[in-house]
Amino acid sequence: MEAFIDIYVFIFGLLIGSFLNVVILRLPEKKDLVFTRSACPTCGSKLKWYHNIPVVSFLALKGKCAYCEKRISWRYPLIELLTGLVAFWLLPQSISLQSMGIFLFYFTIACIFICHFFIDLDHHLLLDSLNLYLMAIILAFAVFTFHWSYWVTGGVIGFGAPLLVTWIFYKLRGQVGLGGGDIKLYGILGLYLGPTGVMFTIFLSCFVGALFGIIMIGLKKMTKDKPMAFGPAIIMVAAFQIFFPDLYYRVQQWFF
Repeated sequence: MEAFIDIYVFIFGLLIGSFLNVVILRLPEKKDLVFTRSACPTCGSKLKWYHNIPVVSFLALKGKCAYCEKRISWRYPLIELLTGLVAFWLLPQSISLQSMGIFLFYFTIACIFICHFFIDLDHHLLLDSLNLYLMAIILAFAVFTFHWSYWVTGGVIGFGAPLLVTWIFYKLRGQVGLGGGDIKLYGILGLYLGPTGVMFTIFLSCFVGALFGIIMIGLKKMTKDKPMAFGPAIIMVAAFQIFFPDLYYRVQQWFF
């Protein structure tokens, strides 16, 4: 029975991952997410239902479109597999109404993080629609879980500190340091992570982003003048804090 549930949840995650691919592709372009059939991005041919089976179709088609035989991005099966593995990993050992509610809460956060990560890589955007959805579920959780001073202070610091730094940077350099989506995401994360936690998020994400930028410049994959997607750095640090709390608290002691 447990093995059946594990397999079911993994397949559920694969299917959700397939939908996340649609969100990542269409949401930045404000296209319909539900009723428009999937099509090849190269030739525009409408795909059959059996072309959309997560991972299996990619392997069966050998990574090529069934019509024009152009290469299909490896990201599609990667996101499906990633989402399936996350669902399997988050599945509680003991199934109950409460444990499944917690599972859906964290799985939803993971799905939004995945969408944010890849959309920001492609478009340098952390979309308000995803941020609002993330804020709704985190705020609801925070209100019923934490003392009001914890999530209010965390949200204020998460939103206010990056906004202040960005304003100062703009006044000194005439350039915007952080995008509005980044600032909003920090504020939303502060609701869950609290004041100390979101300060850690800001500090470590800036370090990760700077390190990645230096590496990419050193490899000549980007230049100093080219803007870099900063959202993935925030997502990686926040995912570490939220999904690996024991390890995070041990690391946090080194800094605070």
